[in-house]
Amino acid sequence: MKVLARFLASATDVAHFPAPGLPEIAFLGRSNVGKSSVINSLVGTKLARTSSTPGRTRSINFFEVRWPGKPRPEVIFADLPGYGYAKISREISQEWPGFIEPYIRQRPTLALCLALVDVNVPQQESDLQLLKFLNDSGRDFAVIATKTDRLSNHQLRMALNGLARAYSETPVISFSAKTGSGRDEVWSRIRRSIAESSVVSNF
Repeated sequence: MKVLARFLASATDVAHFPAPGLPEIAFLGRSNVGKSSVINSLVGTKLARTSSTPGRTRSINFFEVRWPGKPRPEVIFADLPGYGYAKISREISQEWPGFIEPYIRQRPTLALCLALVDVNVPQQESDLQLLKFLNDSGRDFAVIATKTDRLSNHQLRMALNGLARAYSETPVISFSAKTGSGRDEVWSRIRRSIAESSVVSNF
């Protein structure tokens, strides 16, 4: 089912965050991992901007999401800046303590963090560091393996088995923005986290 979504706000400072209200789902990952493509696939429209230039997203972008027929949005998607790309990565890393880290650690309405990893590249230390950070922050999170359509069935099984071993303490969801594979599983995970959160929602 296609949902309705719209841009809400862009923040590069804690003071720019929208007032806490609805449950929020954060999308995190290395530059060029496909965060915007995953978000667009989930909502069924080109909501988040995609770019072939890694590191283009430099702010936390918030989007309201609601079901057709519902008068109000039920959840917020938060697209966080990417990391792991040369100079841009270092600059963004310096910005983490200013507004990204406080968002993850302190945001009262953050219900779930989705950590995206590219299944086509070797496991990265920066990804493992992100998962440790999420775990230390006490956040509910899951791993999404992106761009799975680029591998053969055998290659994909091998890659997913490797991710499952590396991230043994959290579920790994196989996802392709191109084919839509994994879309229902991600939505199911989002709904479950919202239902289990302390944030009131009609989702």
